[in-house]
Amino acid sequence: MSIELMPAAGLSEADVQRVAELFGRLVEAGAALGWVEAPLRAEIAELVADLASGVDDGETSAAIARTGDEIVGFAYWRRYARPTHRPHVDIEKVGVDPRAQGTGAGRGLMDALIASAREQGTEVVTLDLREDNAAAIGLYESLGFRLCGRLPRFVAVGAQRFDTLLYALDLRSGR
Repeated sequence: MSIELMPAAGLSEADVQRVAELFGRLVEAGAALGWVEAPLRAEIAELVADLASGVDDGETSAAIARTGDEIVGFAYWRRYARPTHRPHVDIEKVGVDPRAQGTGAGRGLMDALIASAREQGTEVVTLDLREDNAAAIGLYESLGFRLCGRLPRFVAVGAQRFDTLLYALDLRSGR
């Protein structure tokens, strides 16, 4: 397996399709990625283009996990837009194919994103996730993320409600 950062040129059409298929499979299996239904390919193409447009100026970073030509993981962060939050980034999505879970794909994606955040002078990396994602909680905590808040019953999936957990990784020296 290889982990790479997405270049400012973006992804090939074939890779956009692979990311769309990855997220589609994950959402259909119930993954907590913010979609209720599998995202359309056009939506993923727009997302990838938006992420690519921010790479060179440090506004975004995306990491890709590959096994051969297959994309088995995709994750990204965006810099906060508010002027008072500009030193910080938020990891918005981390998706790993179930067949690649437990192989280090998630850790590789996160390591790549954290390294790119450091290179961009980021002070704090934040993320949020659904309370029932025990594997992701374990990964994030092992990387040094600390729980800093909880939004009770914040995520709605049909009639079900889940807490959202808020995590932060302080990259400032000495913290």
